[in-house]
Amino acid sequence: MSRRAFLRFAAGAAALPAQLARAQAYPSRPVRVVSGFSAGSQTDIVARLIAQWLQDRLGQPLIVEDRPGAAGNIATEAVVKSPPDGYTLLMLGSSHANNATLYDNLKFNVLRDIAPIAAIVSVPNVVVVNPSVPAKTIPEFIALAKAQPGKINMGSAGSGSSGHLAGELFMAMTSIKMTHVPYRGSPAVLTDLIGGRVDVYFSTMPGAIEHIRGGTLRALAVTSATRSQALPEVPALSEFVPGYDAGTWTGIGAPRGVATEILDKLHDAVEAGLADPKLKASFADVGGVTLPGSSADFARLIAEETEKWGKVIRSANIKPE
Repeated sequence: MSRRAFLRFAAGAAALPAQLARAQAYPSRPVRVVSGFSAGSQTDIVARLIAQWLQDRLGQPLIVEDRPGAAGNIATEAVVKSPPDGYTLLMLGSSHANNATLYDNLKFNVLRDIAPIAAIVSVPNVVVVNPSVPAKTIPEFIALAKAQPGKINMGSAGSGSSGHLAGELFMAMTSIKMTHVPYRGSPAVLTDLIGGRVDVYFSTMPGAIEHIRGGTLRALAVTSATRSQALPEVPALSEFVPGYDAGTWTGIGAPRGVATEILDKLHDAVEAGLADPKLKASFADVGGVTLPGSSADFARLIAEETEKWGKVIRSANIKPE
């Protein structure tokens, strides 16, 4: 071994005990979990469920901090700029894959600036209509839309939101045309959908599920590749449109530069939660399916989703509001 190689090896070996000590001591104070969406949103619900699990397991408070705005970009930029010490974490989701193409001048790159810790849950959107809409099935809805091009109003939580993109993919794969009506957030869309001011919404499951169960909205299909256990009687859209899959996902990450030992400790704690029957049942209640796997698996998911939805955004020429 050359003298330079030996010195490099010795320096690395000397640093290892200190790194291990930091990981063993972590966390020694409260940890912030930043969500880019408002209280009651799908991201916020998942954040609070996983934060409670991690708090109980790691022995320190995990405080969920909602910082909504710019489709999650405000929260992401704040986390990217925070110290890489493991005490500020970021809820990652489908919006991060969408925003990479949707926004031209982002001050960060999620694939470069955020270290993925673990995927947590996948949740399908659900195609819901006002009960006054005559279509009771997806084939009937497609026939109705083809008979009235542009007459059906499709609400969304905003341009480039998961529901908007799911609807655009549906239009592209069925050759129908609907009129997109963007809102600022899911609650406003659901209010107008129930009131009959828009006709259809590719809603997040947590937001719509109680309206479906209560009969104020009619579910035509879920957008995942298979049916959801939360609504087993509702077909998957892929049963009528082969190959269609537009499920959303949520995970957790940290600023790039956090010590590997801390990232591994967080990953292992999350994975233990995903195997816990009670936590899995809490996710299932809002239509979620847990996504166990390695941090590398999560990084691959983010990259694949960024590419998939980038194509949809470019093809439909979608611009942020």
